Amino acid sequence: MSPADPRPGSDASGLVADRLLVDARILTMDAQAREIGRGWVALSGDRIAALGQGDAPAALAGLPAEDMAGDLLMPGMVNPHAHLAMTLFRGLGEDVDDRLFRYILPLERALVTAEVVEAGTRLAAVETIRAGVTTVADMYYFEDRVGAVLDAAGLRGVVGQTLADFDAPDHDTMDEGFARLDALADLYRDHPRITASAAPHAPYSTDLAVMSRVAQWAADHPGLPVQMHLAETHAELDWAQRTHGCTTVEVTDRAGLLGPALVAAHVMYPTEGDIALLAERGVGVAHNARSNGKAGRGIAPVTALRASDVPVGLATDGPMSGNTLDLFAQMAPASMFQKIAGGSRKPLPCIDVLRMATIEGARVLGMDDRIGSIEPGKQADLVRISLDDPRLHPIYDLASALVFAALPTDVRATMVAGRWLMQDRRLTGLDADKALADALQVATSFKARIAEIDRTKT
Repeated sequence: MSPADPRPGSDASGLVADRLLVDARILTMDAQAREIGRGWVALSGDRIAALGQGDAPAALAGLPAEDMAGDLLMPGMVNPHAHLAMTLFRGLGEDVDDRLFRYILPLERALVTAEVVEAGTRLAAVETIRAGVTTVADMYYFEDRVGAVLDAAGLRGVVGQTLADFDAPDHDTMDEGFARLDALADLYRDHPRITASAAPHAPYSTDLAVMSRVAQWAADHPGLPVQMHLAETHAELDWAQRTHGCTTVEVTDRAGLLGPALVAAHVMYPTEGDIALLAERGVGVAHNARSNGKAGRGIAPVTALRASDVPVGLATDGPMSGNTLDLFAQMAPASMFQKIAGGSRKPLPCIDVLRMATIEGARVLGMDDRIGSIEPGKQADLVRISLDDPRLHPIYDLASALVFAALPTDVRATMVAGRWLMQDRRLTGLDADKALADALQVATSFKARIAEIDRTKT
């Protein structure tokens, strides 16, 4: 299309677009976190073509346009660590210290099937879309089914095959686990939205041999991420010192697994040397403020990690641990915990929390060249947020309103790759009622098994 002969869909610079979003307040989350008070976004297929202030250029005036009516457009949020199917365990044994061994692991071994994982993931997908999260990294079992649900829902996802030395619902041996991982990588090779991932559970549940094998797998599959819980508990630190005479981060490095492909979840207890090593290796961290707080684990050194240029994304953890899959529920705790630790209002300001929920989360997953900000050439993963509720006003600072006052119910529409997955709070692809009904049916069988466990253990 010649710049000298512009027509609808192009301007004099050769810009090509096929539709417009107009009359929007825009938070770009680009390098300057630029805000446009009233502007437009031009889309071309699944990508952002251009954006600007005021009215769209006259040459684009003939394009189909959707009026945002002054609502906020911001990048779709990125959740770099979750266990989606564990929606089915939400609220179970909240005040029981040994609930993992008393309830969760026995339930997983006895009742978690591919169909159960599908049901839990479908419920999670409904919640995720409604919360304005457009990309989620999952690690659990039957990840081929997780990927299928996310794909059908229209979401962008990283699906991680769990590998560990404890009984798993979807494989009996480590060789079988790696075979599932290889099949997952083949299944989603070149998929535009779903990415396969290795997910060794943690250093203590895999040890050097398995971590080294994962490192070799990662080297053989460049571009695919690895997800792992790291430096999460004191027991993990004690194991590393007792077994290897070093920190758990150093054990992981010895295995060759520390690198840009690694998404390290939690990282509660790194030493200064660990932080320097994470930064040197280019590791990304997924921070789970709510689940850490609920577990009584303390406050992760997010401020120190980010000061060392370790990218830190805001994550939910599994619904068993963090209860919700929306990042709004994580924002205020993440900021407040750093302020408590620093004894000041200054640590982790609101705009940095939003960075963690968008562009920095994308960087953790190695996707910041494609998602995480509203910039030309990036994927059209967008969230439309209503700012009408009195709870948000007056707005002196937009970032503060979003971090400390906004709720998932303020999300009016969610778009992934140029396709609206929700409009006016109505899902366009998923049947929310059926997703809930299927999940509740699974929960009935869980309740029966829980009652049996309680009878035998009292």
